[in-house]
Amino acid sequence: MSVISTILVLIVAVEALLILCLEMFGSQTATAQKAFGMSAEYQHRPETKSTMANIGLYNGFVGVGLLFMRFGLPANAVVAGCLVFTGFVFIAGIFGGLTVNRQIAWTQGIPGLLAFLSLLIFK
Repeated sequence: MSVISTILVLIVAVEALLILCLEMFGSQTATAQKAFGMSAEYQHRPETKSTMANIGLYNGFVGVGLLFMRFGLPANAVVAGCLVFTGFVFIAGIFGGLTVNRQIAWTQGIPGLLAFLSLLIFK
């Protein structure tokens, strides 16, 4: 896998892990309120906190999955594995941009797309 693709995959993985931290441990903060477009009232409901933690866990799975795909698989499986996970991130980013906050499409969807395209072009 090319250096460019590796860097882009790592950016997507680290971003997913940072989102995990925000959703699991910082869901009650002003940063989370702004990032996810939540009202303060909704944000401070107990069920919101548990829902955000659950969503964060899934983002963590994506981040760890990308790291495993890049560094834990045999060389002939790395690109295919990374394509699956970066494709998931791109789709999730676009869906989040359409349903939650447009900024998600830019901050999550575009890096996923760039990594995906890089994997197709540079392998």
